[in-house]
Amino acid sequence: MLFENKYLYTVRKILLVFWRIWFYTLAAVPVVLFFVPLSLLLLLPNGYRPVFWVARSIWAPFVLFGCGFWAQKKGPFPEQEQSAILIANHSSYIDIMLMLRMRKTPFVFVGKKELVQIPIFGHLYKRAAIMVDRSSAESRFAVYERAQRVIQKGYSVCIFPEKEYWDETILLNPFKKGAFKLAKTHNLPIRPFVFLDCKRKFPWYTTHGHPGPLRAKALPEITLSEIKKTSIETLSLQAHKRIKEALEKDPKGKAIEAIAVWKKRTA
Repeated sequence: MLFENKYLYTVRKILLVFWRIWFYTLAAVPVVLFFVPLSLLLLLPNGYRPVFWVARSIWAPFVLFGCGFWAQKKGPFPEQEQSAILIANHSSYIDIMLMLRMRKTPFVFVGKKELVQIPIFGHLYKRAAIMVDRSSAESRFAVYERAQRVIQKGYSVCIFPEKEYWDETILLNPFKKGAFKLAKTHNLPIRPFVFLDCKRKFPWYTTHGHPGPLRAKALPEITLSEIKKTSIETLSLQAHKRIKEALEKDPKGKAIEAIAVWKKRTA
């Protein structure tokens, strides 16, 4: 029986590794196929809009369905999607694809500069996203200027505000202040999302995970009136509390379960 359990564990571990390789393959195929037209579109003043449509309507569902996932929206999703600062917990590589399925109107990701180094994808990324070098104060300040240009075109801005997110034993890390500074600077509401299943079903590491629905819950918007009368520090704490409580109160408790599974496998 002990040998049989070890055998099944080894087989499962190998399958999980191949599943991750399959994920990267699926993510790369559309990028390679559409590289030339997307590159040309990004040279145009308003070329990001069709690029976003391709990312949302082709790339994201291709990767999600190909890996055995499908998005499930929970909560009050607004019919009129005005420009806003979008935030969410970040516990998986699949978060990017899931966020793209949340809104039909274009938004631009703020992401780390290191992703530029990825072949082919990096070329598109540095033209489509707002890049930031977190070790450089100058780079962090430049985000506000780039965000201003994006917002003027009617786009929203998406930021995953957690300071660190690689530790699988932490439910939700403290938030950086950038998203809330942007909201105040540019007078934009904040729309928080909670990804309830990603930490359990597709975590950073390959020790566990499985296909299935990925629930995304839209929390009540932090309105302009709240933003104007609240400090950046308080906004950050309030948003963190809302998202953490949603994770803790999830009836299925998938994020809590993910922490327990991780601890068991690393014990």
